[in-house]
Amino acid sequence: MTLRRSERVFKSNGMKLFWAIVILGVLTAGCAAPEKTLSSNDIISTESLANDDFDLLEEELTTELIEISDPLEPLNRVMYHVNDGLYFWVLKPVTEVYTNITPKPAKTGIRNFFGNLTTPVRFVSCHLQGKTTVADVELNRFLINTTAGILGFGDPAKDQHGLEPPAKEDLGQTLATYGLGDGFYIVWPLLGPSTLRDSAGKLGGVFLNPIYYVEPAEIAIGISTTGFINENSFHIGEYENLKSDAIDSYITIREVYIQYRRKQIKE
Repeated sequence: MTLRRSERVFKSNGMKLFWAIVILGVLTAGCAAPEKTLSSNDIISTESLANDDFDLLEEELTTELIEISDPLEPLNRVMYHVNDGLYFWVLKPVTEVYTNITPKPAKTGIRNFFGNLTTPVRFVSCHLQGKTTVADVELNRFLINTTAGILGFGDPAKDQHGLEPPAKEDLGQTLATYGLGDGFYIVWPLLGPSTLRDSAGKLGGVFLNPIYYVEPAEIAIGISTTGFINENSFHIGEYENLKSDAIDSYITIREVYIQYRRKQIKE
């Protein structure tokens, strides 16, 4: 099977927190994400998974399947089809309306804002991996963009100071650098593909995301939803393109996700 399509489709306490995360995922990162939802950097906006990092994989995917334990495959397939339906019946229509009424400069500013807001996840992950230089870049970008960039809506750190955004780090990658394996593959309801390790990392990232501490919870969920839909608006059609070349779309997305995560870990 050849996986050559772009893969950017993969952007309360206790159980109450978990289901708040799940609810956010359905309303908002895409067949994919840790806020009061388990989503990627964008919380687990399995972040989301819809972000520019996937560009790096465009020409590097191979036809060789990566083995990953999938003991929950029957249940995972059910969850995959549920998520697939929600994408076409809920997320895509909402995103298309949002795209039609929101000017591109506004979308770019909102994207910058949420990227700046989730700096703590990346900053802590970099330090835990010993990437102090990258952590310093993240901190400097945060300070500049929060002030001169007006809460991060602008990106003067890049435009005026030449500080390019470094490769995104998260706690799932951090656990991998400490030798923790994938565990097994999981397709979360509404949130999309993950592994046991990445799920633990994303859940931990919830507490590093400032949105988690916004009260009441409904406002936090609304903020996260806006961020996820905004990010998804940059990637409309990519999920469909990925599926169009697949003999078995479940297997395709599983392999795409695992290859993507392993590449991130190596960087």
